[in-house]
Amino acid sequence: MDIGVRKIATFVEETFIEGGRDAERPITMVVVAAILRNPWAGQGFVENLKPEILRVAPVLGQELTRRLLALMPAEKVEAFGKTAAVGVNGEIEHGSALIHTLRFGNVFRDAVHGTSYLEFTNTRSAPGALLSLPMTHKTKPGKRSHFLTANFQIADAPGPDEIVIAIGTCDGGRAHARIADRFQDMAEMEAEKLT
Repeated sequence: MDIGVRKIATFVEETFIEGGRDAERPITMVVVAAILRNPWAGQGFVENLKPEILRVAPVLGQELTRRLLALMPAEKVEAFGKTAAVGVNGEIEHGSALIHTLRFGNVFRDAVHGTSYLEFTNTRSAPGALLSLPMTHKTKPGKRSHFLTANFQIADAPGPDEIVIAIGTCDGGRAHARIADRFQDMAEMEAEKLT
């Protein structure tokens, strides 16, 4: 895996109580994050990002997916997402380049049998910043119970010439979800127009 990875960090969160009430079952979120050297660091403005995308993104997608599935098997995954955070010397486009390619996303999506697009964020951050990784249901993107966010921090990343790339999953929705899904809202609003 010679793509400049300095380290990989893993975060597992289990929620047992939400809103003062026990969850029906624990809800588990998993995030696996790679901290790597920005492949465009020190080159000034790079017009064509594709050569480095092709070199880095597929390898990164495979490694992060392999590690995540070791912690949460595909059959347990209900929601998923991804995030990129570039250090202060990089462009947000650099992080976007690595996560917004099917050569990265499809590795993850296919491995967990997802059909929805991967919810995402791409930001510029200083080391130790709180990073957010949003998720949606892997096959039902309007299912609001699975509109989730995993938050995590890495004390020394991203460095100025680094990028944090992470993928995340959850084995359920919010513990006590009580709002309708997007499609129910749409149907109700259409019905209201007719009355």
